[in-house]
Amino acid sequence: MTFVKVNNPVVKNFDGLMKDIFNEIPANFGKTFREEVLGFPPVNIVEKDNAYHLEVAAPGMEKTDFTLKLDGTLLTISAAKKEEVRDETLKSIRKEFSYKGFKRSFTLDEKIDAANIAAKYENGILKVDLPKKEETKAASKEITIQ
Repeated sequence: MTFVKVNNPVVKNFDGLMKDIFNEIPANFGKTFREEVLGFPPVNIVEKDNAYHLEVAAPGMEKTDFTLKLDGTLLTISAAKKEEVRDETLKSIRKEFSYKGFKRSFTLDEKIDAANIAAKYENGILKVDLPKKEETKAASKEITIQ
């Protein structure tokens, strides 16, 4: 019995494509769609009695890379990492470092004290404190009848 193998370039390319896709899936399986495709970093929001706390995971950034802007009730957090200047005399064989930026916006309600918003970047996490305004209780007033 003779085994005959046909070299069909279309089948070989499709087979190579399938192997590439299935070899790439395990490496990218743990990454979320929002982070990798849309470029949004993950955010944790915690409410406490006197404030809301936002934590934005943005490792590899510096505090000078961030911009926080409050426009009315819209808080926008953005970051852009500047690409380093490389020595042109060196030949790059493979370049996997990428410097991306992001922009996230949050709508704040009237409970937030916009004048006292504070932010701090440490250990790869941008922490934004959004203090709540103190609630003013309506003073009870006795009305005299005339």
